[in-house]
Amino acid sequence: MPNGKKKILLIDDEPAFTRLLKMNLEKTGAYEVREEHVGSLGLAAAKEFKPDLVLLDVVMPDIDGGTVVSQIRCSEELKNTRVVFLTAVITQKEISTQSGMLNSVPCIAKPVSTEDLIACIEKYTKKD
Repeated sequence: MPNGKKKILLIDDEPAFTRLLKMNLEKTGAYEVREEHVGSLGLAAAKEFKPDLVLLDVVMPDIDGGTVVSQIRCSEELKNTRVVFLTAVITQKEISTQSGMLNSVPCIAKPVSTEDLIACIEKYTKKD
């Protein structure tokens, strides 16, 4: 983090949604955000951007989020990159009954408030 900002990669096929998230996160001054709208390009975007956290949709037209997670975890340079599903497939109530996980990946339900999203980012980008 040379500029002190956490790098967040948004991989979601809804440009209006990612644009709004990017604007709200960057407005805080704490984050540098990159958007990728084609799931199959997510791995290449992550390799190039080297994010602190990937916020990943589960359902996309070309490839599902689970496949993208597998690609990231199989990549030697990205295997320790944190990933959180950001999805409308599951409700916040369902998430809370599953310990906040979907297929062993932390998740947060859409729609999400900026405050809840920042809390999630901070939780999963803390240095151990």
